[in-house]
Amino acid sequence: MPLVNAKEMLTKAKAGHYAVGQFNINNLEWTKSILLTAQELNSPVILGVSEGAGKYMCGYKTVVGMVNGMLEELNITVPVALHLDHGSYEGAKKCIEAGFSSIMFDGSHYPIEENIEKTKELVATCNKLGLSLEAEVGAIGGEEDGVIGMGEVADPAECAKIAALGIDFLAAGIGNIHGIYPANWKGLDFEALERIHQATNNIPLVLHGGTGIPDEMVQKAIRLGVSKINVNTDCQLVFAEATRKYIEAGKDQQGKGYDPRKLLKPGADAIMDKVKEKIELFGSANKA
Repeated sequence: MPLVNAKEMLTKAKAGHYAVGQFNINNLEWTKSILLTAQELNSPVILGVSEGAGKYMCGYKTVVGMVNGMLEELNITVPVALHLDHGSYEGAKKCIEAGFSSIMFDGSHYPIEENIEKTKELVATCNKLGLSLEAEVGAIGGEEDGVIGMGEVADPAECAKIAALGIDFLAAGIGNIHGIYPANWKGLDFEALERIHQATNNIPLVLHGGTGIPDEMVQKAIRLGVSKINVNTDCQLVFAEATRKYIEAGKDQQGKGYDPRKLLKPGADAIMDKVKEKIELFGSANKA
């Protein structure tokens, strides 16, 4: 099945009161683990690519080639979107040219009028090419590829302005944070989420920083209009832990345990387990 944009899968998720997971990819193992798990659970899935990860994987054209090859070779039949995560204006244009099926333009660090201007231009381009577009208002907390946000709560009036441009889904800060949540984190601001939901004419909303948010908060956010949840750090943590255990147990020194196909397998398996856990939590299993 070829890549699809994320609009239809998120529209269905909104109507069905579940969420689709965006799982960020960093290499072949990440991508393969996520695709196989989504296929096993019959779930739509979004593969997220940050600009840093895109550069690490030799560029966006390489990423597109790898993903398209896997869809064919692994016989993936569930809907898969390849999505630029927290893209700059320039990065968005490069991913459009490379063949991504979905784009996030993060203009949250611009003054709102400039954010509107750039988003409006990208809406026109994505509509013409049949791509989905995510925009952001109110910076997400933590650090993402050098962009640091303090977890601001987005202004519903600004969210309404961006949503009215014709974007397909909106990331709005509600106190969420990228990476590991600090002990003094106050939790998600559900009152703000409700105000944003009402102001944006029921557009699917996106929850960034899905790692570390308690399950009951995630489920409440879904009930209040969140249809896409981003997961990255969770997969990185379990991959690192499984790889560490393999090496500390000396398995890399047994036979050909140093072979990267063996060395990376425990981490890849751990990602599959984590993705399965999240897909079941989000409610997207058997929704392909």
